[in-house]
Amino acid sequence: MCIACSSNKLSIYSQIPIEITAMAIVGLSNAGDRLPGKRAVGDDDEAAAADYRLKGVRHLSDTGITRLPGRYVLPASDRPGRSVSAGTRVKLPVVDLGRLRVPSERAAVLKTLEAACREFGFFQVVNHGLDVDGAATRMLDVAARFFELPFQDRARYMSADVRAPVRYGTSFNQANDAVLCWRDFLKLSCAPPLRDVVPSWPDSPADLREVAAEYASANRRVFVEVVEAALEAMGVGGGDGVMEELATAGSHMMTVNCYPACPQPELTLGMPPHSDYGFLTLVLQDDVEGLQVMHGGEWLTVDPVPGSFVVNVGDHFEIYSNGRYKSVLHRVGVNSTRPRISVASFHSVGAERVVGPAAELLDQGRGGQPRWYMDTDFATFLAYLASAEGKHKTFLQSRSLAFA
Repeated sequence: MCIACSSNKLSIYSQIPIEITAMAIVGLSNAGDRLPGKRAVGDDDEAAAADYRLKGVRHLSDTGITRLPGRYVLPASDRPGRSVSAGTRVKLPVVDLGRLRVPSERAAVLKTLEAACREFGFFQVVNHGLDVDGAATRMLDVAARFFELPFQDRARYMSADVRAPVRYGTSFNQANDAVLCWRDFLKLSCAPPLRDVVPSWPDSPADLREVAAEYASANRRVFVEVVEAALEAMGVGGGDGVMEELATAGSHMMTVNCYPACPQPELTLGMPPHSDYGFLTLVLQDDVEGLQVMHGGEWLTVDPVPGSFVVNVGDHFEIYSNGRYKSVLHRVGVNSTRPRISVASFHSVGAERVVGPAAELLDQGRGGQPRWYMDTDFATFLAYLASAEGKHKTFLQSRSLAFA
């Protein structure tokens, strides 16, 4: 779930999670660009042009447009400017699960993992096993084929209900977003037990349910192994039941993203600056770059490593770690020549669970630190979204005692 977040200033974007509601983007720059066969947006056929855009960016890209429609143009201060490929590149810290499973090497891998969560908030996971049986490759393949379906087949899963467990759409909430993002998506609830939700998933392509279910199960196993190691590296045993819930009954949402080639990528973004709401997000991506991470005050483009997962710390984990692990700002850039496919799996505790700093980290007798965050739950997050507080601080800041 995504929440716009910055240590220096608030983004222009509202802080709203992908899975449950829309991200409103303010500061609309309506350039009145012309759509193929249409007059400029803002004249008598504005409604027709709006309907045209609501079909999504894959539909727009397929028409061969050469100018970006005004609804996608960001205010000048929020545009990415230079292309993704021209930006500073970064190779994220690598966590090797093969080495993690070797008793003599586990301590060294845990040290790498702890440093990555503390300093970067991002890392890459290799030797996770999904590349051996081809589950990751099959997931990217079926995802690409879904977005190649005729629009009417994809449109069956369009919904105005942002809480729908299965939802196809564009941007975040195309009906409400002031500035649209250059992204189409398919959201799939993977809440356990998985067998109960799979029948609601799209039945085309014919193998989507089977492939996505296999991938979701394998992804959850990797998540459990990684989050358990991250807790161990932090010196937390999970005696409060958090680890047990994450392993057996926690929330799991999978969002399949399509970022088509864009005629003017310097004017827009595939996803705006945000941090993720849960514990950990595991991202599978193809070989097209696009993910950018804020580090040291600079946007760094992540080099895609074939077969790896990009993993990032979410807001819940930062709160649970009492600020030791960092949930950091990231965004997605687009390019003018190649489409990009990614599959983001968001993992956290259940909606009813109260999350606060782990007790072990606050134990003064064991050298614990002062509490930096208030407890939170999903209801608190929803109340934050509905309040005026979101205009002045991010969700993490709203739970920080330093901002209280």
